[in-house]
Amino acid sequence: MSGNPPPIEKRSSGRLVLPSLVISRFAMVCPGILTGLLLIEIGLTFGCPVGIMGQIRTASSIVGVISALVMGVLSVRIRHKSLLMAGMSFVVISALGCSFALNFNMMILLYPLTGLGMSMIMPMTMALSARHFPLERRTSAVGWLVAGGSSAYVIGAQVIVFIAGFGGWRLAYLGFVLPVLVIGLLLVKVGLLSAPHNPSTTMSKGSYFEGFRAVFSNMSSTACVAGSILRTAAFQVMLIYSTSFLRQQFQISISYASIIMTIAALCYTLGSIVCGRIVNRFGRKPLTVSAAFLASVFTISFTLSPNLWLALAMDFLSAWFFGFGVSAAQSLTLEQVPRFRGTMMSINSAAASTGSALGAGIGGLVLLLYGWEFIGLSLGTIGIAAAVIYYLFTIDPTRTQVS
Repeated sequence: MSGNPPPIEKRSSGRLVLPSLVISRFAMVCPGILTGLLLIEIGLTFGCPVGIMGQIRTASSIVGVISALVMGVLSVRIRHKSLLMAGMSFVVISALGCSFALNFNMMILLYPLTGLGMSMIMPMTMALSARHFPLERRTSAVGWLVAGGSSAYVIGAQVIVFIAGFGGWRLAYLGFVLPVLVIGLLLVKVGLLSAPHNPSTTMSKGSYFEGFRAVFSNMSSTACVAGSILRTAAFQVMLIYSTSFLRQQFQISISYASIIMTIAALCYTLGSIVCGRIVNRFGRKPLTVSAAFLASVFTISFTLSPNLWLALAMDFLSAWFFGFGVSAAQSLTLEQVPRFRGTMMSINSAAASTGSALGAGIGGLVLLLYGWEFIGLSLGTIGIAAAVIYYLFTIDPTRTQVS
């Protein structure tokens, strides 16, 4: 009947549920690690400046926005595990294609398949965590999911640089990114159990629109979507451009850059795990607001730092609070519309992709026109606006009193 929640999938009885979800998040970000760390080398291969080459991420984010919205309807019609596996498969195809790309045009056509896959992986891992874990354990699971993605930077940065030293960025794709994705796909297949698909229990088209109406008729859930856009846009300074900034402004080698990326990723990872452990005590909203604000302030300070050591301090502090904040914000968003979690998290994924496109596009334009200093200033200000939106317009539905 229209309006019923989606059918509950069979719970996995083994201990591979959380590892399967975490590894899928680990694997999906590996292409982004490579393009962030070796963006200069990829640009040199195709004769493109960094500001132009970075737009493969913009194209990927745009595709992610569109496909994430489609996930809003597919998530109530198709098993979440099936969508998760399909998303992993798209990223595998993208990685294989980019490995053999002949020019920039091929990269900008193939790399966006990563955005397509991520738009399926991110909301489905969140929705599956809500299905398999009760509320008191869910925030910790969300923290581990966020940490799964960021921990890939801790490991991947070093491995990618090591492999690239032998055969360039293409070999790093084939030797690390692609195998990790295939392993992740196989682990999801064996680690999660699914209920048989029953067409009679799927939601009607009207219910699909009801889910979107439920999200956007609620001020708090709408504010979470807007905050996600702006918070993710601010994060692109650290995700896409920070390594190139340090290499060009302070003339550090790629080996040192990979170590710095590893430390920053470790800060992000620890921030997300710590947040997952304390968010039930201090509240989803207060931690989301404070982390978004502090991360943005340190982002602004990062590109304005006059020396390497101060820049590194700002980099690591920003990474910590971005990791802390995304764990809190994801936990806050997941609880906004419990009846339509698949739709809510798909819209949130679209919002994150929109923010990635916004941040990558603005960052590349600002870099081309004004230089490195203004990237942090422009996108950090956007991040502060996210904190204001979370503070003024969101509530935590799991608390009896509004934060």
